[in-house]
Amino acid sequence: MIGLAAPIMRGAPVITIEPRRALRALAALTRNPDDTAQVFTLIEALSGVRTPLWIVRRVGATANGARLLRERPDIVKHLDRTTLQRLPENTLARAYLRFVDAEGITAQGLRDASAQGQTNPLSVSPAVDFMRARMRDTHDLWHAVLGYQGDLVGEAALLAFTFAQTRNAAVGVLVLVGLAKLRSWEARSLIVNGFARGLRAAWLPEQPWETLLPLSIEEVRRRLHVGAPPVYTPIRTDGIRATDQ
Repeated sequence: MIGLAAPIMRGAPVITIEPRRALRALAALTRNPDDTAQVFTLIEALSGVRTPLWIVRRVGATANGARLLRERPDIVKHLDRTTLQRLPENTLARAYLRFVDAEGITAQGLRDASAQGQTNPLSVSPAVDFMRARMRDTHDLWHAVLGYQGDLVGEAALLAFTFAQTRNAAVGVLVLVGLAKLRSWEARSLIVNGFARGLRAAWLPEQPWETLLPLSIEEVRRRLHVGAPPVYTPIRTDGIRATDQ
């Protein structure tokens, strides 16, 4: 699929990395790890253009990925609660609903946080813009498949998994913050294991999540080579603040 990569690269604007903005976002996250908008600010400030282009090139190099870039489906339209509730209890769809219900979040809420945090979005190409949105909108599906809760440990472990799959420097910084902030052996071990799982697993950015939703969660985990969900003690923001005091 080399022919697909060339027009993506040609004429792409140079996105300047913004270290000062990244540091401000990092400081804000240190004060409040639940400030999701700052995560998007940090990623925008540090990612530049190289990582998004690499992801698009790799996605376009496979038949499934090329179809994804060509059709550009909106996964959020497939995450409608009423539709997902009609599917059997053991499916990925229902695992996703259990996760978002437990965390009190929605796909639209993630989009809103992204819009708040990304104050200077630049359009590189339609394909790159699509994959950026796709990575954001499937984040909670990754949670459901991998079995990480939305607590500080689970988010850090998922970020480590994501870093292994995407090599995004901004995500790597967030993983280091998690390792520094979460001092228990169990938490750090889970984060390191998340990175190892990311190296072993199928490449999640190119997955046709729309067709995986009706499948059993066990079958999806088998196909993606992610293994069983981990058992761990979640740590919420209030808990880590109490530890720091």
